[in-house]
Parts: sequence; C-alpha cells; structure tokens
Amino acid sequence: MSRKPVHLAVYDTYADWETGHATAYLARAGYEIRTTGPSGEPVTSIGGLRVQPACALDDVRPSESSLLILPGADLWDAGDDLAPFARKAREFLDAGVPVAAICGATVGLAREGLLDDREHTSAISFYLAATGYGGGERYVEADAVTDRGLITAGPTEPVAFAREIFRLLGVYDGEVLEAWYRLFHDSDAEAYAVLEKAQASG
Repeated sequence: MSRKPVHLAVYDTYADWETGHATAYLARAGYEIRTTGPSGEPVTSIGGLRVQPACALDDVRPSESSLLILPGADLWDAGDDLAPFARKAREFLDAGVPVAAICGATVGLAREGLLDDREHTSAISFYLAATGYGGGERYVEADAVTDRGLITAGPTEPVAFAREIFRLLGVYDGEVLEAWYRLFHDSDAEAYAVLEKAQASG
C-alpha cells in the first residue's frame, strides 16, 4: 500500500533522541521519512549529528504528507527562529493533516495559539504557562496526549510519543500497540512474543 511520506522537522539543536522510536517503526511500516529543514542547508543536532534536509520547509505541502513531526530543540526557547515550523503546523492542522510535537516544540505551538483549544501536555505546565498562552486549563498531566490530530508529549516520553503516532496513523492498534509500548517502555519481555506473532501474521 502506498503511503504519503512522514515529514520530520530538523533544525540546529534538535533533540536526536525524541523521535527515533517513532521514525524507525514508521519506516518499518512502509512510510518514507523525509527530513525538512529551515532551508536546504545542513543542520546539527544536540548530539552533534549533521543532517542534510531532504527539502526546505517552504516546499512542504500538507496534501503531500501523512504527518509532520516537530522535535524539541534549544532554539525553541531561544527566540523566534523556529516560528515558521509552528506556522507550518497550523497549516497542516487546518488541512486536516496531523502534527506531533514533543518537548520544546510544544512551546512553539503554544505561542502559535494551537494549544488554546486542544487538550495537550508538555514537560510541565508552567513551562507552557510562561508563554502567556490561553490553553492552561486544557493542560493534561499525561505521558502523551492526542486531540483532534495534534499529539503532544514531554521530553522524557519518546516511547509514549511514538505510541500515539502509531495509534493515530493506524500502524499498530489494540493488543499489538499495547505490547509495543510495554516492550520499549517497560522492558516487558513477554510483549515481544505478541509483536513477533503479529508481524508473522501481518
């Protein structure tokens, strides 16, 4: 089955560890992962990885994508350099295409007003409150939250973040989704057998 690509935003200081579970298993499920940066110029992650974006942000169209993933980055807290990515998230959501934001990217979405009327989470409530956004009453103390096509999570929850992405895109569901989460979040060896059986039959 042909699927539209998943777009992974990359920018200087992006947090390498926050999206690896999601992108690895999306790729295994047949999704092309396309990196998109501020321009076509290489960027460098917090971990020092140098990444050449496949395309510039301005060239990304929601109609040609399954999902936009926004990782955290020091730059989200340092100014407005990444504001165009938050505006692109608005464009995606307005078009009915999902967005997944983790860690500092949730601050960018808060500033853009995208969390004012959606349930959401982040690192901690006062982290978002410092932006002056209007969605404080919708903050949820949870590992990850999905509301109307928008997934949010804090920096310590890359596995829960991936779980919500898989659920939203239908990569895994039910017992298999639960088993994937138990394996990678809880190191539950019994969950491996469930996944192995599902892959063998799938």
